[in-house]
Amino acid sequence: MARKPSRPGRTLTIFGLCVVVLFGLVALVGQWKPSLGLDLQGGQRITLRAKDSNVPQDQLKEAAKIINARVNGSGVAEADVTTQGDTNIVVEIPGASNQGLVDVVQRQAQLRFRLVACTTQNPGPCATGGTGTGSSPTGGVDLGSAGANRPAPQGLLKKDKQKPAASPSASPSETPSTSPSAAPSTSPSATPQDENIGNDVGANLKWMDNPSPAWVKQFNDTTCPLKTAPEDDPEQPLVTCDKDGIKYLLSPAVVEGTELKSANAGQDQNSIDWQVQLALKGAGTKAFAAVSQALVGTDKQFAIVLDGTVISAPTMEGIISDGRASITGNFKEQEAQDLATSLKYGALPVAFEKNPKNDTIGPSLAGDQLTAGIWAGVIGLLLVMIYCLLYYRGLGLVVVASLVVAGIVTYGLVLLLSKGAGFTLSLPGIAGLIVAVGITADSFIVYFERIRDEMRDGKSMRVAVESGWSRARNTCLAADAVSLLAAVVLYIFAIDEVRGFAFTLGLSTLVDLVVFFWFTKPMVSLLATFKFFNQGHKLSGLDAENLGVDVLPGVRTAGATR
Repeated sequence: MARKPSRPGRTLTIFGLCVVVLFGLVALVGQWKPSLGLDLQGGQRITLRAKDSNVPQDQLKEAAKIINARVNGSGVAEADVTTQGDTNIVVEIPGASNQGLVDVVQRQAQLRFRLVACTTQNPGPCATGGTGTGSSPTGGVDLGSAGANRPAPQGLLKKDKQKPAASPSASPSETPSTSPSAAPSTSPSATPQDENIGNDVGANLKWMDNPSPAWVKQFNDTTCPLKTAPEDDPEQPLVTCDKDGIKYLLSPAVVEGTELKSANAGQDQNSIDWQVQLALKGAGTKAFAAVSQALVGTDKQFAIVLDGTVISAPTMEGIISDGRASITGNFKEQEAQDLATSLKYGALPVAFEKNPKNDTIGPSLAGDQLTAGIWAGVIGLLLVMIYCLLYYRGLGLVVVASLVVAGIVTYGLVLLLSKGAGFTLSLPGIAGLIVAVGITADSFIVYFERIRDEMRDGKSMRVAVESGWSRARNTCLAADAVSLLAAVVLYIFAIDEVRGFAFTLGLSTLVDLVVFFWFTKPMVSLLATFKFFNQGHKLSGLDAENLGVDVLPGVRTAGATR
């Protein structure tokens, strides 16, 4: 079977286009300098103080663990989260002060799904009595932003094509009318036992249409905005508000946040709006299916409640049987990502005081240490280049070019990761990049020495380049695999500071493989077509004297060809 001919020119062209695309993306995100870590540029220090002075230490440590996962979820942002004393958690985050990070850190993230009995826009069974609102609600579901004059949310984005089936448990027919003219009975004997409703979907659906007079009165007596956060007991109804001043009377929780399997920020397929996509599991999926079946085709709402505040109150557009839903609203990208992060990594077991202390801190290392680290990398790179030029002569130009290309690709990836994944470059990370220079140079040396060995065995340079590649390739793959495995182990088991070293080491190793396969090898194959190299010029590094042979194979000497 004939071997497929090598086309180094085409490979180099495709590789060059990939590098151009990489930096096109860098230009698109507008990130031309890497984000630096706490040790090099400083950042912000957030001090959280627990409301309770007698917090169990295991709960405080668990809260610190969750917060660390939130702010350092990518594993490369190198945020520092520590406990301090019996009540405090200190969070140090690289970069400029960001209020959004403060919100992510202190958010309890208790997510619950509740049924909406009454709102100030649609009083329903709470129509008797005053509205109890001190503001003019404008609707909307934006979390943490001042969104005036936005329409109320309408439905989830998940819509099944099937028609809702009649179900006595999901659509109770014996409930009283929910029109404003139908006032609920005020007889004490008609008051349902709210404490026994729990998360029973059928009982909550009935309560939704006929809330107890006590809760109706509390709804009408409540004024938005609330002066204090409501007591968010999942087994009890809840009177609360959203960020825009709309007041709600809600049933006990029908789905708890503990039934959440995943939460991810993304854009609506039919628009550019950002949303948080949720996936439920287990009993949560079944309960949500029953609720959607009961509410689809009606104007009744259910509420998504985060830490006692309604963040979305949509109607049902279809039966949702797979537990997948979306929190929609006037989200910005960062707001959607922050909310998804808070939900993804769980609720805090400790309640903290509002308005935590937020200070700006300087770098833990002096600026001259960053300069020294950079100079160490530059000097090391130059020494490797000079050695390769002296030893391999013309062939050493491939080493220089490969190292420069590897550096350019690595820098481009660092810039993209700084913007997209929150990667911050610390001094350990710079050390990882410096160590990777030696790993990259090893690949070239193995390959070049294999070519020289093949030529000593009587093969021409063109043949030696291909035969030497098939042998050197496996050796280099094995060496890089060991380096990559070491980086992965360090990344998984080491502390955050060492993770920066492990991450850059692993990233540089992957870049080495890419450059070695799609730049170094085709570059050597291309040089083999030039007479300067395949005829063994003295400066090529592949002359007979340098290889220790009398005559190069295929090279004419004294009128003869060997």
